[in-house]
Amino acid sequence: MRVQLNPDLIALVAFYALAAISVLWTSLAVAAIMKSAALVVTTFGAYCLITRIDMDEIVGSTALGFFILVAASALCAVFVPEIGVDQSWMHNGQWQGIYESKQTLGFISAYLMFFACYQKMTGQGWIAFLATFLLALTCVIASESRGAGAVAVAACGLLVTSMWSIRCMRVYAVLPFIMCILAALLFLYFYLTGYDSIHLGESTIDLTERTFIWQYAISHFNDAPLLGFGINGFWTRPSIYDYFNQNHGWVLDNYHSGYIAVAIETGFLGYLLFVASVYLFSEKVLYLIATRSINRCHCALIIGFVVLSFQSNFTETMFLRSTMFTSVLLVACFFAVCRPVPQQPLQP
Repeated sequence: MRVQLNPDLIALVAFYALAAISVLWTSLAVAAIMKSAALVVTTFGAYCLITRIDMDEIVGSTALGFFILVAASALCAVFVPEIGVDQSWMHNGQWQGIYESKQTLGFISAYLMFFACYQKMTGQGWIAFLATFLLALTCVIASESRGAGAVAVAACGLLVTSMWSIRCMRVYAVLPFIMCILAALLFLYFYLTGYDSIHLGESTIDLTERTFIWQYAISHFNDAPLLGFGINGFWTRPSIYDYFNQNHGWVLDNYHSGYIAVAIETGFLGYLLFVASVYLFSEKVLYLIATRSINRCHCALIIGFVVLSFQSNFTETMFLRSTMFTSVLLVACFFAVCRPVPQQPLQP
């Protein structure tokens, strides 16, 4: 596949370039420099991946890799529970497999369900499909990750309805941009109210204390509003890290929201570039659908994977993560629509 220097490609590259150079206004710790370098490598790697390898081959290899990891996790959970089962007080008895947390196993399994559905719809046999799908479903249920469960349900629905209806595909193409706007409204809620949870009437929602992290990060937005704290530049500050730990008795160097990670680490300018690239992605996909310039199965795959990734980033940090292969695939999906713009045929 060829890409073309259109506004969608420029906005995408500008956002990742800003994220990479943002290390310059951090403490320039070795870990931050390494993360910046890794982000450059994996972003370029995503470009090489999508322009040199057929998309169905990428899906096949990815599904096989996820299957091996999920199968290994299931075996560990059953036969080596001291490794595969989380015995902590908060998640006692839930599967985590070969991963450090149950959320990771849940989300990887949900993505495996998504790729299994795609392979079945593009000609895979029933036996291979059922073996893969049921294994992934078992790990999603056993990990008891609610976010992963939502992703798993959406994974099945997105592909089926996209292949069934072009109208549904058009609606899904706009969802990533809508989710960016909803995330911005969520920022505004915490920024203006100062609450550390979501209040709906008499109900209080903290999403297993994730909102404590969100509010704390957003409360420091004014400290670096335009360009942010830089990649890996927020939780590495001792004053920020220690203050949260003293108030809550625990601390994670994780925002538990990809949208907040973008806003805090790259600032208002970074989030603006991020939203612009997402808007141009949605606009380009709609144009490719209208001109029938993209394979329908590939279009459903790209839209579905991007929507699932953006949905997951409400409660997990995957944007700007150079150490996650799903993040690399997300960038590859964005590059996949930066193809030459076809000429609109004349309508009778």
